[in-house]
Amino acid sequence: MLHLRLITPSDKTDAVVRLIEKTVGTTHLAVVPGAARDPVGDVVMCDVAREAGDELIGGLRALDIDKSGSIAVENIDLSLSYRADKAADEAPGEGADAVLWEQLADATHEESTLSVTYVAFITLATMIAACGVVLDNAILIVGAMAVGPEFGPLAGFCTALVQRAPRLALRSLIAIVAGFAVAMLVTVGFSYFMDGVGLFSQDMLERARPNTAFVYAPDWFSFVVAVLAGIAGMLSLTSAKSGALVGVAISVTTVPAAANAAVALSYGEPGQTWGSTEQLLLNLLGIVLAGTLTLLAQKYFWALQRKRAARSRHV
Repeated sequence: MLHLRLITPSDKTDAVVRLIEKTVGTTHLAVVPGAARDPVGDVVMCDVAREAGDELIGGLRALDIDKSGSIAVENIDLSLSYRADKAADEAPGEGADAVLWEQLADATHEESTLSVTYVAFITLATMIAACGVVLDNAILIVGAMAVGPEFGPLAGFCTALVQRAPRLALRSLIAIVAGFAVAMLVTVGFSYFMDGVGLFSQDMLERARPNTAFVYAPDWFSFVVAVLAGIAGMLSLTSAKSGALVGVAISVTTVPAAANAAVALSYGEPGQTWGSTEQLLLNLLGIVLAGTLTLLAQKYFWALQRKRAARSRHV
């Protein structure tokens, strides 16, 4: 269940209440006239089944409540209520399958910002991965992949393509390209420093590395894994199962490939540099392709489910 807390102008409160009452899957409606001070208006609260949330939020935005008042949405962890159970049963579909497009767009918009924190995380992850590839240490590689924040802007780019939001697409693309460019540039300097103090060497990079050689040897398995990870990542975002994102992060080799390309570039190794860059691009392409198709499929099947539910209510 979701809890909605609205501030509505007094002249729109009746329309908001009617919208909530006619939306299947809502309950616990409460109206507090004149309670809001900034902006001035009434406070309207209700609970809604997750699978009906997108329809209700879309209706509220059509009434311009997001402009003239406010719409706040919270997840309810526990609701002991017969009415809540009844509302969830009446709502079409299953809550786990529902996509809250407004919530997804807001979350990916924040994750797609080229902030100092984002650049710091992707740079640190790439430097950790650089240590991993030089030492042929799989544990460091896994740790670097878990630290890397690149799935946020990738998800934002997929969402922007499906929602036809060019500004979000451009913001996400800038975060992806600029983030990796800065991270790789800093890692090149980091490699020079580590070589200078005797911790990195060209021999360590060129020796047999059974645990990490895959990062500069792309193949079809790399693309397949990236596609599967992209599907899993999008499903975890849209179903609010964020714990699965950790598994997604350590399934793809974007950060290790970027790190190996940077280290190889610092030692003038064109073969590994190009192979790692190809691995990086292949993973990015697989994730974007899979994530976009997953969102399109969810949008299509959820629309069909809502149409079936609407027809059954009119029978």
